[in-house]
Amino acid sequence: MDIGELIKRAINKENIIAVVGASNNPRKYGHRIYKDLKGAGYKLYPVNPKEDQIQGDKTYPNIGSLPEKPDVVNIVTPPQVTEKIVGEAVDQKIDIIWMQPGAESKEAIDYARENGVSVIHNACIMIERRR
Repeated sequence: MDIGELIKRAINKENIIAVVGASNNPRKYGHRIYKDLKGAGYKLYPVNPKEDQIQGDKTYPNIGSLPEKPDVVNIVTPPQVTEKIVGEAVDQKIDIIWMQPGAESKEAIDYARENGVSVIHNACIMIERRR
């Protein structure tokens, strides 16, 4: 599947999206992305072990603790954290991992692909969903 088709699949409004690195800090992209997707009507789960709630939503410490399996894991973390998240996403058999600009690492991308997970990187979900 080409990247354009993969992006279309990822931003489908039917998807459940986990935002790993969601934040209450308005200066962080994890805050902006969560707020943007929530405002657009997506079904979201914020994942951040340091927060209890984000924008009124219960926050989960990791992907495995979510009440249902997300279709897309959107990652907004430093690259070394992304590598751990990707390992967890592979274990949970997630279909699509979207690494926000700045979150990606070659190791994480390679590991996901080697394990049959589709990866989007070098693209921002906020920009792509508006196209």
